Amino acid sequence: MKTLVRAFALVLFAGFLSGCGYNAIQREDEAVKAAWSEVLNQYQRRADLVPNLVNTVKGYAQHEERVLTEVTNARAKVGQAQITPELLNDPEALAKFQAAQGQLTSALSRLMVVSENYPQLKADGSFRDLQAQLEGTENRITVARNRYVAAVQSYNTLIRSFPNNLTAKVMGYQVKPNFSVENEKAISSAPTVDFGSNPAPASSAGR
Repeated sequence: MKTLVRAFALVLFAGFLSGCGYNAIQREDEAVKAAWSEVLNQYQRRADLVPNLVNTVKGYAQHEERVLTEVTNARAKVGQAQITPELLNDPEALAKFQAAQGQLTSALSRLMVVSENYPQLKADGSFRDLQAQLEGTENRITVARNRYVAAVQSYNTLIRSFPNNLTAKVMGYQVKPNFSVENEKAISSAPTVDFGSNPAPASSAGR
């Protein structure tokens, strides 16, 4: 009899959890974690390209030490700003991650501009291959970030809706921070890396 009562109680409890949104919250939370893992995967893919890219550019543009150093330092900061799924509820941690990735994006953009001044570098097969990989990775980053933004929005909407908000409060689930508004433009479009145009005249400044 006790076993039957216990089983019935478990069924009722499971029904209560389902009705109050517990299972839905679990699914949305896992979706956010999965989306974040893909964001990290694509950013790591980009970071892995940096050493070879810097070394290739250095072979043709030894005088661009400042730009090369900026890219190298920005990549190092990216490595120090990785966020695990457990830290996704920390707005400050996410802001630091965004800032580090933004610095690397800016440094790489400057490196691409500098590369325009070296026709031999642009003609190098290894460099063109790295350029294609970088462009493809930037596109993947854009897709991964868009999916993460959507996953967080869906999760936040769910846990703020009644009666799910009551369950979320009891279980300790909180609204997750998302990519900041100032990054929306970067999220919606990947940087353009074009090596097809004629090289700009080499500037004598900084050489």
